[in-house]
This record gives sequence, C-alpha cells and structure tokens, in this order.
Amino acid sequence: MSPETSTGAEGSLAPVGERSLAHLPVTLFSSVMGLRGVALAWRRASRVWEVPEWPALGFLALAAAAFVVIGVAYAVKWARFPRAAVAELRHPVRMTFAPTVTISLLVLATAGQDVVPALASALWWVGAVGHLVATTAVISAWFGRVDIVHTTVTPAWFIPVVGNVVTPLAAREVGSLELGWFAFGVGVVFWVGLLPLLLQRVLLHDAGLPGRLLPTIAIFVAPPAVAMLSWQALTGTSGGPVAHILYAAAMAFVAILLAQAGRLRRVPFALPYWAYTFPLGAASAAAVAMAGARPQATYDVVAWVLLGGTTLLVLVVGGLTLRAVAHRQICLPE
Repeated sequence: MSPETSTGAEGSLAPVGERSLAHLPVTLFSSVMGLRGVALAWRRASRVWEVPEWPALGFLALAAAAFVVIGVAYAVKWARFPRAAVAELRHPVRMTFAPTVTISLLVLATAGQDVVPALASALWWVGAVGHLVATTAVISAWFGRVDIVHTTVTPAWFIPVVGNVVTPLAAREVGSLELGWFAFGVGVVFWVGLLPLLLQRVLLHDAGLPGRLLPTIAIFVAPPAVAMLSWQALTGTSGGPVAHILYAAAMAFVAILLAQAGRLRRVPFALPYWAYTFPLGAASAAAVAMAGARPQATYDVVAWVLLGGTTLLVLVVGGLTLRAVAHRQICLPE
C-alpha cells in the first residue's frame, strides 16, 4: 500500500490528508467564537473610547475566514465520513461542543450587522433557530440517549443551552426582539439550573476534570458576561441593577480563573485552549460596556487590562493552533 493512502473510516482507501478529516473536531468552531469575541470587545471599545475600528474589523475578517475554512472542511467530513461525524454527535463530551456551529453564526451576525446587514440577518435567523433546535437535541440526548456519568459532565455543558443568551446581541438590529427575549429566557434559566451542578463537578476532586479539559473552566465566565450584554441589547439600557449583578458575576469568575493560572499553564496546548478565548472576549466586552455606562477610572482600568490580555491570548492561541495544523497535530484520533 502506498504510504500516501490508507483504509478510511468508511472502509475505503483514502489519502492520508483526506482521511484525517474523519477526526476533524467540531471544537475547532470555538476558534470562530474566540476571534469574534475579541472583535466584539474591540467594537465596543471603538464606541466607548473612540479607538480605531481596525482591530474589530481585523478580528471579524479572521473569524469569517476561519468559519469558511472550518465549515467547508467539516462539510467534507460529513460527506466522506458520516459515521465519524455522527459518532462525534453521540459522544457524551464532544456532543456539547457541536452547538459552537450555531453560536459561531450568531456571533458572526452580531459582528457583521454594521458591515453586511442583509447577510448578518440571514446568519442570525439560521443561528438563532438552529441553536434552539440544538438545545432541544442535546437536552433530549441527556435525558436518555447517551450514557451520562459523573466524569462526562464538564463546563462545556453550558455551550448548548446557555449559548442561547448570544441570540439577543443582534436581535434588535437584524433579527427579532421576541425571539431574542425567548432565547434569553431559555439561556438564563438553564444557566441558573446548571450552575450548581457544574460547580459541584469542578469542586469535587474524587474524579476531577481531565487535564486536557481544564481550560473549559473558563466557560464559567461566559454566561454572566454575555447575559449582561444581551440584557443591555434587549432593554436598550446601559446600566441598572441587573447589568451590575451580571457584571459582578462575570468579573468574579474572571478572578477565579486567573487564580488558577499556575495550574492551567502546565496543561499542554490542545484545542480546548480556545475555551479561554470567547469567555474572556465576552468579559472584555462587558467590562468595556460597563466602563461606558460608569465613567470611572476603575472600570476603565479593568476593561483595558482585560481587552489587552484577551487580545494577546487570542493571538497566541491562534498561532499555536496554526503551528499544530502545520505539524499535523490537529486531526488525530483520540
């Protein structure tokens, strides 16, 4: 057999490069979310502090390019290796990352609402409705179609259900406020419901998170940060008690995450590193929004530190990912 060919996952001969698509992880879509998260933060900064818009536009372009490349590759995976794709959706851990596809559509719609409003509206509707469908599918699977045990529960459980709080960000401009409020209600209620369970999961150490998945603890930051931004978008207000409570929760989880830096820095690089990026991007955007609503030096300092740190983090993780792609360390069987 030629060294350039091997038996594919579907029982046929396939080039090694093509066969690796069988192992293309859906978690790659989290890179789109991470790039878009920092773009959202810079977009807010351009409005609050009148800084140049080119960082926001640059990260938006990178997010769009990443979505196209990953989307095409993932479509090929479904066409060539459907059994591998279906198996991923049935995996008790990896299935929770599948709705990053619809969240990616929503964050791209939010980013592009001023640039390409017609396209943003189409992406928003597909993402909003698609994510509600994904929420129903994942919860139905949790109810009995997959084998859920203590060790398969991770903070990534927030993604399929609490991801609905992303929907309202552009609902007023390119979507529907009614659907935005509906999705917001679903996301917030499930956040409140899942939070105790997921806190218990990370606090009890008899069967702790695998080292590879430790970066997913950053996902705790995302729900209150995005919920704050969505509350502002839905109500048309910039502050108020609800926004302050959600801001405080987001910053508390950021502080907890930073306190774990010594342990987290020992985790070897892997795709779950992208789990840091969108939550911190959302926290940066929330911090900038609060700085705009409460013009005090403390809020400005927190916002600038988070924005600068998150921007650097996204660039570093992006560079490490490209290096891993170049060394063929991404599409590997687990």
